[in-house]
Amino acid sequence: MASPAPILAARGVSKAFFGNPVLRTVSIALMPGRVHALLGENGAGKSTLINLLSGALRPDSGEIEIDGRAVARHSPADARRAGIAVVQQELSLTGSLSIAENIGLGDYPRRFGLVDYAALAARAKAACDLVGLDEPLATPVGELSLGRRQMVEIAKALYRKPRVLILDEPTSSLSATETRILTALLERLRGEGIAILYISHRLDEVMQLCQHVTVLKDGTCTADRPLEGVNAAGLVRLMVGRDPGDLFPRWDSTRTERTAIAVRRFSAGLMRDVDLEVRAGEVVGIGGLVGQGQEDLLLGLYGAIPAKVESATLNGAASLPAAVPEANQRGLAYVPADRKREGLHLIHPILTNLMLPSFARMPALKLRSRASERETAMGLALQFAIKGDLGRAAQALSGGNQQKVALAKWMPLDPSVLLLNDPTRGVDVETKREIYAMLRAFAASGKAVVLLSSDTPELVHLCDRVAVVREGRIAALLERGALSEEAIVAAAMGAERERHAA
Repeated sequence: MASPAPILAARGVSKAFFGNPVLRTVSIALMPGRVHALLGENGAGKSTLINLLSGALRPDSGEIEIDGRAVARHSPADARRAGIAVVQQELSLTGSLSIAENIGLGDYPRRFGLVDYAALAARAKAACDLVGLDEPLATPVGELSLGRRQMVEIAKALYRKPRVLILDEPTSSLSATETRILTALLERLRGEGIAILYISHRLDEVMQLCQHVTVLKDGTCTADRPLEGVNAAGLVRLMVGRDPGDLFPRWDSTRTERTAIAVRRFSAGLMRDVDLEVRAGEVVGIGGLVGQGQEDLLLGLYGAIPAKVESATLNGAASLPAAVPEANQRGLAYVPADRKREGLHLIHPILTNLMLPSFARMPALKLRSRASERETAMGLALQFAIKGDLGRAAQALSGGNQQKVALAKWMPLDPSVLLLNDPTRGVDVETKREIYAMLRAFAASGKAVVLLSSDTPELVHLCDRVAVVREGRIAALLERGALSEEAIVAAAMGAERERHAA
């Protein structure tokens, strides 16, 4: 019996931009009822391949096939009609529109020439039910957390009843509960014969969900095979060409006696009555389930949201900063989780993004030195291994290089405290390695890092201590010797409290 034809395939596709090859004769076949992993470092060509499959780009050579037949023209509209839906890592939602309006955008049901809002609500609710979204459909998407917006984006793809579902880092901003819902949903869709392309840097998810893998490196395909018989370490070797054992730098305590941050009975947003101390020379992790108030802790320390405190010491001052400019002047820098919306100005050049915090420090009447700015930016690009012409827009960079720009831009101000919100979300293994080494070196220079992370191994291997947040309070403060994934998860889930209560 002949095997079924792939629903969607690329055959020997190549693509170059401004003469620079991005993909070289790459092939991939998405089969019905199979979850297919696409792996590779940032810059390997994954996004370009997704854009070719979805019709956003056309290949310079090679062919795109649907149901075994080559298509002469393949536009986004053609892809939608063929049942191809894409959930990009960077969301395409409109904050001022409601959940229902975003989900149905471009495909509203109509009656007598007008939008049939009753039918829209029914269809949108069915899609929301699939992904566990229970917020009122009239809620503006701009009021939702990043994780809930991600679920709206997935519901938007399911609204169109796709035959092919392409998911780019779908769990990077999801809670553990949302991730479990998505996992169950993908198993269901697979059973219904839908072809799924799954892009993720979380290899445990890949091993759990996927049956087949294609690996890209420098725009070429280095592996295309069933996942059976391959472990996570083997996948990393295929992606980066070396063993993953040195992902985290060697840990040595560089903690000093100097207090960088000390707060007593701190409250901001969801956080209530928190006591926390961070010493110069250490990396203090903030862990816990998504949405427990961790981000409010960072924002309150940074002066970005109102905060109350009984007593505080922050870089030698006995108060919290009242606003972000004051925080920056006092040596604090904050890198947000959503780099594209909050960390960068994507349409502006890389050079401009690297220099923005420095511009804010310049006296109003001081003449700018373009040569000096370029020299500084080139030094940052070299230090952080940022790849790309500094004159190009930041949106042209891969996700990993964008994240490095979001970090590097603060270095000319010589901050003494870094507040980081999931700084390795959605970046590749090699970029993670570079960021980890930079953070440990930053701490070793006598400065402090507060690292909020949804990646539990990251907290275990990188941090001196980890404060686990649960329901707006610090449920556990784990010292280095007691750090383990099990201890962090137990504290986040309230298991320790429940065990003692029993």
